[in-house]
Amino acid sequence: MLPFKLIYSDEYFLPIGEHVFPAEKYRLVHDHLLETGVAGAEDFVVPKPATDEDILLVHTPEYVQKLKTGMLSRQEELLLELPYSEELVRAFWLAAGGSILAAECAQEDGVALNIGGGFHHAFADHGEGFCMIHDVAVAIRRMQREGKIGTAMTVDCDVHQGNGTAAIFGTVKNVGEPLPSSAPGMLHSADLGNDIARLNDVFTISLHQENNYPAIKPPSSIDVNLPDGTGDDDYLAWLDNALSSGLRQMQPDLICYVAGADPYKDDQLGGLALSIEGLKKRDELVFRMAQARKIPIMTAYAGGYARRIEDTVTIHSNTVVAAKKVFS
Repeated sequence: MLPFKLIYSDEYFLPIGEHVFPAEKYRLVHDHLLETGVAGAEDFVVPKPATDEDILLVHTPEYVQKLKTGMLSRQEELLLELPYSEELVRAFWLAAGGSILAAECAQEDGVALNIGGGFHHAFADHGEGFCMIHDVAVAIRRMQREGKIGTAMTVDCDVHQGNGTAAIFGTVKNVGEPLPSSAPGMLHSADLGNDIARLNDVFTISLHQENNYPAIKPPSSIDVNLPDGTGDDDYLAWLDNALSSGLRQMQPDLICYVAGADPYKDDQLGGLALSIEGLKKRDELVFRMAQARKIPIMTAYAGGYARRIEDTVTIHSNTVVAAKKVFS
């Protein structure tokens, strides 16, 4: 039995038809973990969907209403890059519930993994890049609303910059309280000092390929813009530096790790060159950093578009293997 929880539901499946996003990967990861003995059936916990109240902690009432009533414009659906359906809305509400549960379980056990979620391109008022609802942001705001955490740090290791994360958290001082017009807005890492916590209650780190989606990248607290073809050693060195820098500036109550599988060298939508073993070392590095500082860490999966879906499944499964190695 694992010393932490894995959050999963068969209903994580996204009903999107033939698509570059492998909607079946969640079930395949779940089955692979069982078949290889990494996890047992007792390690999985089924989440409940987030409530509309939870979603509205992050997303605007107008956008939520459009999603609930199927009133997205054609342009909004094109930007989302997913075919709208009521079933799709339910899947995203469930993913958000999964990330909330993962955050709660991480506080109890030190670590928890949502075998789904990580939809970091969703903005407060619209969806982009296969992301309808920002489940990680919803989890953070729910935890803050309930007084379980004050501050959080997102560590985004998807190949694509977390533009939704940067936009949602970049101009907020406290939950529901915008920065005054005279205060600094979204900051680059070079602008950040030791008083970061007075500006933002969420510190955002994004390691990503510079020459890749999205075209416009709102600044995170720390952005590491990696050149094409970056491999294991350079990637791990940059990640170590970013984590060390971020944790000098904020000691968060919770780390939210977005563990994308798409920095992989054979990913269809990526241009970095990490190996499967390098990605596993990436996961271990993030988990060890959290464990050493006794900061609870929840994980969500984000992207993964390998030409062989078996590779994506292995990479995502290895994130659980890495957590098991570090926290057992």
